[in-house]
Amino acid sequence: MLLIFPPLAKASEPPPGVARLAASLKAHGHPCTLLDANLEGQLWLLEQPPTAADTWSRRAYKGRERNLAALRDIDTYRTPDRYRRAVSDLNRLLSLSTAGNGVVAGLADYQHASLSPLRSADLCTAAREPEQNPFFSYFNARLPELLAGVGTVGFSLNYLSQALCTFAMIGYVRERCPALRIVLGGGLVTSWMQRPGWRNPFGELVDHLISGAGEEALAAILGNASAPLRHVTPDYTPLPLTDYLSPGLILPYSAASGCYWNRCSFCPERAEGNAYHPLPVSRVVSDLKLLTEQNGPLLIHLLDNAVSPALLQALAEKPPGAPWYGFARIDEHLADPEFCRALKRSGCVTLKLGLESGDQGVLDRMGKGIDLGLASRVLNSLKEAGIAVYCYLLFGTPGETVVEARRTLEFVVRHRHTISFLNLALFNMPLFGDEAAEYGHEPFYEGDLSLYTAFRHPGDWDRKQVRRFLEGEFKRHPAIAAIVRNDPPQFGSNHAALLCGIQ
Repeated sequence: MLLIFPPLAKASEPPPGVARLAASLKAHGHPCTLLDANLEGQLWLLEQPPTAADTWSRRAYKGRERNLAALRDIDTYRTPDRYRRAVSDLNRLLSLSTAGNGVVAGLADYQHASLSPLRSADLCTAAREPEQNPFFSYFNARLPELLAGVGTVGFSLNYLSQALCTFAMIGYVRERCPALRIVLGGGLVTSWMQRPGWRNPFGELVDHLISGAGEEALAAILGNASAPLRHVTPDYTPLPLTDYLSPGLILPYSAASGCYWNRCSFCPERAEGNAYHPLPVSRVVSDLKLLTEQNGPLLIHLLDNAVSPALLQALAEKPPGAPWYGFARIDEHLADPEFCRALKRSGCVTLKLGLESGDQGVLDRMGKGIDLGLASRVLNSLKEAGIAVYCYLLFGTPGETVVEARRTLEFVVRHRHTISFLNLALFNMPLFGDEAAEYGHEPFYEGDLSLYTAFRHPGDWDRKQVRRFLEGEFKRHPAIAAIVRNDPPQFGSNHAALLCGIQ
C-alpha cells in the first residue's frame, strides 16, 4: 500500500497520521510505503526558476538553498530578523512557483480564485484536470514509479489547504491506474462524514472513505478484519526526517483523540460528536521514551486538544528525554509554581493555552470552565518557571460585544509579561452545533462541504466590526503589538518553541 500526505500544509514536521497508520499496518502484515508529497512538492517547486523579474524574486531564487539551510539551523532562530527574512523569501518563491490558473499559495496555505475546497463539484473538477494543479509537474514525475506494484493508494486529507491538491492527485491516479483501489481519510474527511445527512459525492473517484482513526478500517479493506488491532508505536523512519523546515526533527505524537473537557459551547469537537479516547498514560510515556531513543528529536510536539492532567503529571515525573510542547487547559495544576517548575525540568518549553476571552461572563457563557483569577495565577506560575505561553483568544462569540472585547484587551495588557505569543481568531459558528439554530443561520461559506454557518449576533457585533476592533484597536496597543510581533511568520505555533532558546 502507498500512503500519501498531499500538499499543502506547513512542512515543519513529519505527518503523524500516515506514520501511525503505516506502523500499525506493517505490524499486522501489510507493508506500506510513505510519501510526504507535501514536503517533497514544496521543495520541488522551490527549485523552479520564477517567472517574475523583480529584485525580490531574483534574490529569493538565488538564495533558496541558503534560506532552506537557515531554517534547518538552530542559530537562525536566535536571530529573529534572519529567521523572518528566510521565511519571507521562501514564501515569496513558493507563491511565484504556484502562481497561475488562479492559485495563491505559500508555506502555510493554498487558495484558488475559482475552485473552492468547500464545494464537492470543484474538488471533482480538480480531479478531472490534474494538469492544472501547480504541483502536477512534481507528482507526474514522482508517482509513476511508486504506483507500480501497489494495489491500494491512501490519501490523508486533514486541512482545507490540502483538498484541491489531494483531489488533483486522486484524479491523476484514477486516470492512469484505474484498477488501483483509492482510499481517502484524515481529519477533514472525518468532519465531512459526520455531517448529518452525509452523502458521498466522490463515489466515482474514491473507493473507500474512512472516518476517524483508520487502522482497523484499512486493515479490513486490505483483508484482515478478524480481530481488533493492538496499539503500535508510530514509525517515522520511512519519512525524510532531515528535510523538514526546522532545525532538527520535531516529532509529533498524539496521546488522545477528542477533548477530555468537551463542554465548551460552539466547539467543533462537540458539534461533531467526537468522544474522548486517550491512550493509557503508561503507554504514552513508554512510546515517547522509545521514539526519543530511536529518533533523537530536537522537540516533541504533543498533538492533543488538551494534554490531560494525568499525562502532565507523568511527564513531570518521567521526562520524555527531549524538549516538548503542546496544548493544555488552564486548571489548578498549572497554578502550582512547583508543578510548573517540574514541567520545565521535564523539558516543557511552551504551553498553548486556550484562554479565549479576558471577560468572565463570556467565559461562563462559553462553558470554558476557566476562572480569570485562576488564569492569572497560571500565567504567573508558568512565567516564573520559564515556560513560554502561546495564548489563544477568540473574538466575536454570541456572548461578546466590544465592551467585553476591551476587557480582554485589558487582561492581556495586565499580563503582557507572562504571554509570549498570541493567536487571535474570529469566531465561526459550527453548522451542526446545538447553538446554530438558536442564533439563526444563513450561508457563510458557499459549498455543500462547509462546516460553519453565519449567524445573527445578539449584540449586533458582526465580523466586520470585530476585524475593525482587532486591527484598529487591539493590535495597536503598544504592549499587545509587541507580543504579536513575536509570532513566527507562516509557521506560527509550529516554530514558536524554537524561538524560546532550545539548544
